[in-house]
Amino acid sequence: MKPTILIKTTLAVLFFHQISFSQEVKKETTSTEPKYTIENCVNHFDLNKATKTKVGYQYWFADKNFTQENTLKMSIVEPGKSTHAPHHHPEEEFFYILEGTAEFFLEGKTVTAGPNTSFYCPPNAEHGISNAGKTDLKYLVIKKDLK
Repeated sequence: MKPTILIKTTLAVLFFHQISFSQEVKKETTSTEPKYTIENCVNHFDLNKATKTKVGYQYWFADKNFTQENTLKMSIVEPGKSTHAPHHHPEEEFFYILEGTAEFFLEGKTVTAGPNTSFYCPPNAEHGISNAGKTDLKYLVIKKDLK
């Protein structure tokens, strides 16, 4: 190969690598990672900011777009209803009852409990939660996001 062709080829390869590197740096500097501050790390429940569902409301204290890997949601479910039918997913999940009476379904069995009770659902286990009382059921859902 002639020296001028070798030099031109080498320069072209270096130029291509420089473009690729600058695009990678640009991607890193324009990341959408949240900036954590005391203001956005403290979240007070506001029913006006809650999402209306078919059975009540849900309010995300922290979702997968904000946290590193965990989510925290409060569900408010009307008497006699549930957010969805029993289901399963690869993430483990915790439920913590704040108000009302919940019926927790896990792998074919159920238990009914009230405030200050937690329910744990292991990964891939069929589970569900419903309002078994005469007042709104209010509970927290804590889940690790598998991304």
